[in-house]
Amino acid sequence: MSFLLDTGVWLWALDSTEQLLPEAREILADGSQDIFLSAVTTWELSIKVALGKLKFPTPPAQSVPRLMRKQNLKPLSVTHSHAARVFDLPLHHGDPFDRLLVAQALEENLTLLTADREFKKYDVPLIWCGR
Repeated sequence: MSFLLDTGVWLWALDSTEQLLPEAREILADGSQDIFLSAVTTWELSIKVALGKLKFPTPPAQSVPRLMRKQNLKPLSVTHSHAARVFDLPLHHGDPFDRLLVAQALEENLTLLTADREFKKYDVPLIWCGR
C-alpha cells in the first residue's frame, strides 16, 4: 500500500508523535512503505510560515527537502490531472489544499493519512491517524 500524508499528520510526525495513533506511527516508522509528501503541503507551509502562523527552523525551501530525506518520504508533484480532478470532487468544503490532496490521492491510488475530519466526507481511502 502507498500513502499520502496530510499536512497536519506530517507536522505531528515531525514533533508531536504522541498526537498520532499507534497505527499511524507504525506506518511512518516501517520504512518499507511508500509514503508521499505532496508539493501541496510545501505550498501550504510556505504560506503559513510567511504569514507567521507556523514556525519552521529555516525557510521551507531548506527545511522540507531535509526533513523528507530524514523521514524517507517520496515527493509528489502537482500535475494537471491532479488539478483537473478537483473539478469532480463534491464541494464538502473550500480548502484548496485539502481538496487537491484528495484529488492527488484519488488520481495516484494513494491512501491518505489524516486527522482532518473533512477528509471523511470524500470517497477516498484513508487511515485515521489522530487521537
